[in-house]
Amino acid sequence: MDGPTTLPAALPRLYCFAGGPSGTWQVLRSEAVAGPGLAPAPSLSVWAADGREGMPGAVWLLRGITSNERYVMRREKSQLVGRQQGLGRSAATLAALIPIRKTAAWWELTQDERREIFEAQSAHIAVGLRYLPAIARRLHHCRDLSPEEPFDFLTWFEYAPDDELQFDHLLQALRSSPEWQYVEREVDIRLARDAAA
Repeated sequence: MDGPTTLPAALPRLYCFAGGPSGTWQVLRSEAVAGPGLAPAPSLSVWAADGREGMPGAVWLLRGITSNERYVMRREKSQLVGRQQGLGRSAATLAALIPIRKTAAWWELTQDERREIFEAQSAHIAVGLRYLPAIARRLHHCRDLSPEEPFDFLTWFEYAPDDELQFDHLLQALRSSPEWQYVEREVDIRLARDAAA
């Protein structure tokens, strides 16, 4: 080698979502779909964690890490990567944060049994593909941090106002699937990007 090499900076894996008095996203509504909801908050802040996890005035703080896809086959991953758009598109001024906790029965299943319910019975990936590239998403795993986290997953979605109805159809399709019989807590938080932030 002819001198030092520079390694690329690692992509952030740990993300924090804080409901509080200020933030980049204005909370339009927050409703409990299953189980208890979250305390009301007018705004939401989202950041890649860098050691600071608190936020002054936060009513609640949720944490999750990005990870490998757990139930996706190579062909499905190729389709997702080929069609999915990134987050942060200027037209995507609406967002949703959907925290979910699944039942103990779900976690007692083996990986292949969960895959059977996730895709063979519920068509989770196939349903999601129908709504790409209009709806962008990033999944965060909470159980990887601690089983004491209040949720197992935090799913972050972004979309344009013209695609809001499509997003509602996506949620309706997923919530009517066999997989959702294993959801014991779900909160649906709808957001709009704060133009002043």
